[in-house]
Amino acid sequence: MNGSVTSIANVAARLGLDLVAAIVILIIGSILAGWAAAIVRRVADRNGRLDRTVVTLLGRLARWTVLAFTVIAVLGRFGVQTTSLVALLGAAGLAVGLALQGALSNVAAGVLLLALRPFRVGDAVDIAGTAGVVDDMGLFVTRLTSFDGVPQFVPNSSVWGKQISNFSQAGTRRNDLIVGIGYGDDIGAAMGVLKELVEGEARALQDPAPLVAVESLGDSSVNLLLRYWTKAGDFYATKLDLTRAVKERFDRDGISIPFPQRDLHLVDGVPSPAQA
Repeated sequence: MNGSVTSIANVAARLGLDLVAAIVILIIGSILAGWAAAIVRRVADRNGRLDRTVVTLLGRLARWTVLAFTVIAVLGRFGVQTTSLVALLGAAGLAVGLALQGALSNVAAGVLLLALRPFRVGDAVDIAGTAGVVDDMGLFVTRLTSFDGVPQFVPNSSVWGKQISNFSQAGTRRNDLIVGIGYGDDIGAAMGVLKELVEGEARALQDPAPLVAVESLGDSSVNLLLRYWTKAGDFYATKLDLTRAVKERFDRDGISIPFPQRDLHLVDGVPSPAQA
């Protein structure tokens, strides 16, 4: 009887020591997890090139990694076979990864976008035909506001796998303005008008120098090319103002801008298909 009591007391004492040790391990692990997250965030902040979202993500990963090892250490203290547990967690992680393959691909693409920075919040971009201003760059989606004010949500995997045009990173932009004149109009006079207008436009850069040339011979018009460069912020306003100025000046100088048309010639004595 005394032996049984002693055995129970020994087991209880051992369990008590294991419980105390587990609590100590949990406390130390929690403290170490906080330290690890803080150190990772501090080092990432010093880098200066990482986005705040990436810094936060790295800190959380460091914290959860330390906590995972802490839990494994606690279970090992109570005699749980941690090798089997690690294998089970690996299998579970693989299953979850396969189930969330699309979401994880968005996360991976989001990390790459935040690290490599092909665009930033506030940039005007075109992503595979979706154009607008970047409002937010998350781990799963990139949010844009289109130029007509409609919110656009693009999965990061689609952003990373498509062509990205960043208008805000361009210091200058080129515009090709095509103007058609009639075949009976004076090409030299029309080209002189275009040259005069672009040289008088303060927002049109003179280096590179503007170009005025015959672009093509259309079905009903001679198409002239006016090519010039502006600062990126002046692109659309300059284009609109020059287009109006060309029309008003051509009207004043009697230079026609023809619309598509066809000439129909009737030949006497030739029967129509219905009479043949």
